[in-house]
Amino acid sequence: MNTLCRIGFYFWVLTALASCSASQPVEAGDREWLAGDHHIHSRFSVGWDQTQNPPAPILGGDAIYPTPKNAEMARSFGLSWMVTTDHGGPNHSKVNLNDAYPELQVSRKQVPDVIQFYGMELNTPAGDHSSLIVPHVHNEADVVFDLESGFDKREAFPLDPSRDTEGKMLEALKVMQAMKEQPVVIANHPSRSATDYGVYGAYEPREFRNWNDTAPEVAVGMAGAPGHQAISLSSNVNMDERYRARGAYGQYPTLGGFDQMTAVVGGFWDSMLGEGRRWWITANSDSHIHYTEGGIDFWPGEYSKTYVYAQKTHDSILDNIRAGHMFVTTGDLISALDFTIARDSRSAMIGEQLLVESGQKVSVTIRFLTPEGLDHNPAVKRVDVIAGDISGAVSDPATFSHPSAKVVKRFEQFSEEDGYQSVRFDIRVDGPTYFRVRGTNTDEAEPALDERGEDPWQDLWFYSNPIFVVTD
Repeated sequence: MNTLCRIGFYFWVLTALASCSASQPVEAGDREWLAGDHHIHSRFSVGWDQTQNPPAPILGGDAIYPTPKNAEMARSFGLSWMVTTDHGGPNHSKVNLNDAYPELQVSRKQVPDVIQFYGMELNTPAGDHSSLIVPHVHNEADVVFDLESGFDKREAFPLDPSRDTEGKMLEALKVMQAMKEQPVVIANHPSRSATDYGVYGAYEPREFRNWNDTAPEVAVGMAGAPGHQAISLSSNVNMDERYRARGAYGQYPTLGGFDQMTAVVGGFWDSMLGEGRRWWITANSDSHIHYTEGGIDFWPGEYSKTYVYAQKTHDSILDNIRAGHMFVTTGDLISALDFTIARDSRSAMIGEQLLVESGQKVSVTIRFLTPEGLDHNPAVKRVDVIAGDISGAVSDPATFSHPSAKVVKRFEQFSEEDGYQSVRFDIRVDGPTYFRVRGTNTDEAEPALDERGEDPWQDLWFYSNPIFVVTD
């Protein structure tokens, strides 16, 4: 790389990262790790009576629980926040507005210690599904109604093919990006329709790059670990065979319960981070019907959790989701993760950036807490540190690989500090680099393809979102 190119590249990196950093919230008061779930269905995810014209909604036809029940179960499994995300079909926007939202208001009063967001699961134009989380504002019901009625691809009857295009989704994102109080959009089960590794279906890498380019404060990430993880435990012995795979990934499976776009080192997620993109991962239950009642789901928080470092308010939680101050875990493998990178008196945590001189060493600290009093008592056997170059925008938006990404450290022994397990090390940084952390209770060097019928409690992982280190 010649001098002019090098200067231009570093200017691009610094400008891109600084602009993202500027949007990170600065808050008074203490923040803490708050567990939550952004993908929960209530009985207003309806079925449809196709004998009527247009089809009439059937309450409880797809998911069966009232919203207060979901909130009570979320609280019982340690969640501090949740999002109700019902989806539907013809004119479902009216079901959300007239039925689901009033029940959410009741739920907020009945279970006030769980922060409850209003949102929906969008039948995504030209895609699969995505969680839409709207800010807690006075007109939140109208915001969801307008977005669902305007952009959900299954809202119209008869189906309107013009609503099922990538252009329609980009139009929706432009509308959301222009809002004073911006929502957040997270793509759900991104590779559920993939037929092989890198052979994508409803969602493709190019789409996610276009989303993020169009609305960087709105389209901020994807579900790293999908819901529907309780399939092997289901009481429904007559279940369709395609649903026997974790996450209902009936073609190409999950890996350690995580989507291929996240789980493969040097894969799609790393390619996004290698561009310097703020593209975060989450985990969720996708709860419809509990496995003990014939469904394929855990309760919200029973198995998967997304932890956000925030104050316990709507605004703080949503701001810190947007800023990537998150880690995810399955099976309560950990309940806190203090992952920081420091140089001299300056440091950065998950979702942040640190500026250092090229060739300097930085100090990496990883501290995690294993929750006590659990029936299954999982133990972390290994923690991996993954790093990759921040090398600028890719030439091909279909790219789903990043060869520089690799595991740079592996730890199986930890020091104990105030109940936390911890490790520290120094590493030299010669150019813009991101770091992320994962851990597991297994002996697998890399997460293996999940076999149908396996016990999800025996295959647990946690993943942090990245820290970006920029060199001058």
